[in-house]
Amino acid sequence: MTNKMWMVRAGEGAFLIDRFKNENRIVIGWEIGDLSAVHDASEIKKLVKEKFPERKAGQISIAASQISKFRFEFQKGDNVVSYDPQNRVYLVGEINSDYFYDDKFYPENLLEYCDTRNVKWFGEVNRDILSTSTKNTLGAIQAIFEINSDAANEILNALTGNKTPEETPESEDDELIILKDEIASKSHEFIKDKILELDWEEMQELVAGVLRGMGYKTIVSAKGPDRGRDILASPDGLGLSEPRIVVEVKHRKGQMGSPEIRSFTGGMRPGDKGLYVSSGGYSKEAKYEAERSNNPVTLVDADMLVNLIIQYYDKFDTEARSLVPLTKIYWPT
Repeated sequence: MTNKMWMVRAGEGAFLIDRFKNENRIVIGWEIGDLSAVHDASEIKKLVKEKFPERKAGQISIAASQISKFRFEFQKGDNVVSYDPQNRVYLVGEINSDYFYDDKFYPENLLEYCDTRNVKWFGEVNRDILSTSTKNTLGAIQAIFEINSDAANEILNALTGNKTPEETPESEDDELIILKDEIASKSHEFIKDKILELDWEEMQELVAGVLRGMGYKTIVSAKGPDRGRDILASPDGLGLSEPRIVVEVKHRKGQMGSPEIRSFTGGMRPGDKGLYVSSGGYSKEAKYEAERSNNPVTLVDADMLVNLIIQYYDKFDTEARSLVPLTKIYWPT
């Protein structure tokens, strides 16, 4: 069986990289004690949950998975890589011990970074000589992950001086574009997950926030019968100046059909513009009903709502941002 190659990051900002190199070891630290007598991943998950009860279930699962890899999946003979961002080099070596717990790794005897494996370091590989695809692989955010075979082979070849054939600038650009598109697609879905988790009142407030980000003033209907509208948007906030936008928000599973759209358009006055938001989407008949309406009606589904959020997020007020907190990521052109 081919030995695996693992990435193990040297703590936040790689502050442990010199200790990794000088003391021929890799360590992780979660302050959950000696794992030598722990038999499986479920026990580790239980320990993490007991130590960090405030963390969400997903965070606990991710942490437990990382620790379990180090404890159970790492094997003697596996290769290991750790990154030194200051010098832009990858430290490459081979794991040559089983798991052990060393609480004297720090002079202060702090109960962290004690989960240990010894390593025989082979040398360093400069990041700049690696292909874009391998750089992308090594850029994953996890502290511990398995490196795919193509990237692993390239790293080992670079270590012995066998340089991977250079990519043309066009191929590097293409890979960056593909990676950017992949991240953008995942980001879109994550944002959609967030808005689908909102309750109906929060969804109504979010739609109103989008409209305010677009420059309108809004009136959100109070709880109870809304007479066919959940939000009224207009330039003056009173509905006295045009455009006067009447908004209906449906936050439920399942598509809206033509009867719902017909009911909505039937309550509109001459001059009104309609905005119908349905997180569950629309049937073909509903779309046809909107197209044949005497009043202009725009149908917004969850994907279109995500696009509007991304487009106008910089202009959101504090209330709208609090419903879907996002962080801007800058990407090289």
